[in-house]
Amino acid sequence: MGVLIAAAILVLIVEKYLPLIQQNERMRREIDRLDAEQKKQEQISRELRNEIDALRNDPETVTRLVREKLGYARTNETVLHFESTNADAVR
Repeated sequence: MGVLIAAAILVLIVEKYLPLIQQNERMRREIDRLDAEQKKQEQISRELRNEIDALRNDPETVTRLVREKLGYARTNETVLHFESTNADAVR
């Protein structure tokens, strides 16, 4: 008889705490996902800070970007632009 009472109490405890355990597991997975997202965003932030620093302090970076993005050239230089065809763009 004592075994049945102990088993009944155990079943009641499991029924009461199982939803909490499942919720805890869901929250743990969400925390892990958010931690990974935070690390990814911190990496992006570092890269952007480095890029901003280079644009502020490195004239060669500014020169390179102006030449690449705007197609500027120095005197006696020729700028060549290569464009892809539609078939190349699909691949």
